[in-house]
Amino acid sequence: MSSAPEATPPPHDGAATTAAVDRAARLRELAAVFLRLGLTAFGGPAAHTALLETEVVHRRRWLTEQEFLDLVSAANLIPGPNSTELAIHIGLRRAGFPGLLVAGACFILPAVLLASLFGWLYVTWSYIPAFQSVLAGIKPVILAVVLHAMFRLGRAVLKTPHGAVIAIAALAAGMFAVHELLILLVAALSAPLLRRWLQRGSDGPSVAAALNPLPLIGLLPAAAIPAAGAASSASVGLLPLFGFFVKVGSILYGSGYVLIAYLRSDLVERWRWMSEGQLLDAVAVGQLMPGPLFSTATFIGYLLAGAPGAAVATVGIFLPAFFFVAVSAPLVPRLRRSPLTAALLDGVNAGSVALMAVAAMYLVGGALTGVTAVLLCAAAFAALLLTKWNPVWLIAGGAIAGWLLLRGSGA
Repeated sequence: MSSAPEATPPPHDGAATTAAVDRAARLRELAAVFLRLGLTAFGGPAAHTALLETEVVHRRRWLTEQEFLDLVSAANLIPGPNSTELAIHIGLRRAGFPGLLVAGACFILPAVLLASLFGWLYVTWSYIPAFQSVLAGIKPVILAVVLHAMFRLGRAVLKTPHGAVIAIAALAAGMFAVHELLILLVAALSAPLLRRWLQRGSDGPSVAAALNPLPLIGLLPAAAIPAAGAASSASVGLLPLFGFFVKVGSILYGSGYVLIAYLRSDLVERWRWMSEGQLLDAVAVGQLMPGPLFSTATFIGYLLAGAPGAAVATVGIFLPAFFFVAVSAPLVPRLRRSPLTAALLDGVNAGSVALMAVAAMYLVGGALTGVTAVLLCAAAFAALLLTKWNPVWLIAGGAIAGWLLLRGSGA
């Protein structure tokens, strides 16, 4: 009596199991690497990029130098926090869609938890004089950090004639409270035409004529939103808070410091959800955190709506980054080679720097409240220009100075 043949496993089961084990190992490795970087990556996007390059190119050899540079360019082509998007790109390249989620979430998580803790401390202790004095010492330093970032970014924008023209027009529009989305849209669409016209030399139209496609000033009467616009007296709802930060995460190009312009425009001016001083405090917390500067959103969310507010603000501002990386990754090679895409990005960057300058002008009043604050700001700005000190140390110095001044006053 013949026995039935034993069932044999499908021929690809072993390969599938091996692939699953390999994917799980890669995800664990991604989680460990990006949690560590999220805890230790101080210094902003440039420092984050350098740390990522050291880790994934030289130490672990996950990518070649050229592959890494391609991902840096890809992150620069889409809105959102560039260093976070670079981490997400690396996760996608290393372990597919699950890697995208793991790398991005682990890089963000430490800063988000710390910013939530700082939000609780701020709400609980903000009435204490010593705490107020520390914040008073930090704010002038934060203003110096913003001015220094604007100075560096401005040099890059102003080195081309079309960039300078767009930045000046956008600055004028921003001063008249034209909506930032309109400014960025016109800046982007104007950049390719303006660059072409200015490159024609003496045979082309004059600079004055070249300004015609920048109808920002002409749009002022129709599009201007008064600085003292209607303020909402209602409490901050989670859905409006989520919607605002999704919008910001979807349209913000350039340095993380450009975030200040968007925050101030809506949260301080239009809706009056927070004050200039609170905005500076939020920026200070973002500077003190490791990982992405966008953790400022977590702190603001906590201030406005407690722990649920921190959660929805965090998800709102970072969610678009995951979406844009997933959608744009297959298109990166073509986008990088497109002159039109490059010109549009130049225009958006010029407009972003101009918006940042407008926000900085308004922040001066909240930060420079006396002679001591002016001296602290000037000293911090000089240190940033002349040294390579991490801004975190300057902020710590401002905090110590504020505390010492309180003790010296005998309070």
